Amino acid sequence: MRCHYCEEEAAFAAEKGGVKVGLCTDHFRERLEVINDSEELASLEDQLDVTRTD
Repeated sequence: MRCHYCEEEAAFAAEKGGVKVGLCTDHFRERLEVINDSEELASLEDQLDVTRTD
């Protein structure tokens, strides 16, 4: 499988609804950075209380 963004070999793949998408390591890291900086993730962390230790 090839990366969705370039022609590199995909190192990671995700599937949803029968659609499978691959990402090379570099593009996987880029997407994680975007997700990490997103408001949606911050909101989800608040909802889940991910800092709770008990």
